[in-house]
Amino acid sequence: MTRPVSLATLLPALLFAAPSIAQETSARPGGDGAVTTEETGVASTSPEDRLGAVLAPATLPDGTTSLYGYVGAPELGVGFRQGISGFELEARVRLNWFQLSAALELAGRVKVFERGSVTMAPTLSLGVVGNTGATYMDDDNFSGVLVRMSPGLVTGWRVAETVTLLGLVDVPVDIGLSNADSRRIQALGGGGAEVYLGNDLSVLVAGQLGVESFRERRGLSDTRLGWGVRVGLGARLF
Repeated sequence: MTRPVSLATLLPALLFAAPSIAQETSARPGGDGAVTTEETGVASTSPEDRLGAVLAPATLPDGTTSLYGYVGAPELGVGFRQGISGFELEARVRLNWFQLSAALELAGRVKVFERGSVTMAPTLSLGVVGNTGATYMDDDNFSGVLVRMSPGLVTGWRVAETVTLLGLVDVPVDIGLSNADSRRIQALGGGGAEVYLGNDLSVLVAGQLGVESFRERRGLSDTRLGWGVRVGLGARLF
């Protein structure tokens, strides 16, 4: 016949096991200082959370830095991001290989909404564009130097520990400097996903579709389909 185990016997065993249980719990996802949301169980944005370097998260955590590059059509690009307490600064260079044009831009993002695993940040960038006017892939292209202002919006939805879905809106407006009558305006919307690969690396796949309106000189304007696809790789530096 089995005798009941006395409380005096169990108590020392429980006291001995408690530190081991606590240590095991802290080693699980979310136990390194990242906060998990009750709705999804997904870790929220924090310096310890390493997902996102190209476009995700909507804004980088305070003091976090990333470097990224992407290939696609019609653009290639590289950029640098710096998180500052819910605000983000970004510097980027873009090459449109359809038009043989290059753009240098400085951008800012500020997080205006965060609920559970969803965050939203409007963006604004200013820069300059130099266009060679090459028409070998774009018959409507024209040469010139233009100033660019590009408002936009980035929405991130963290659906898993290593995956963020993205909603993207960009409205780049180019106004001629060398020719005051030249214009180019795009309104693009779309989305994609950024996936954490490990070792502070994240990969992005994204696409956008919309309209593009342009003119080289007054009285000669046109509108056509605007689009873009890209695959990017980014790394967290700090």
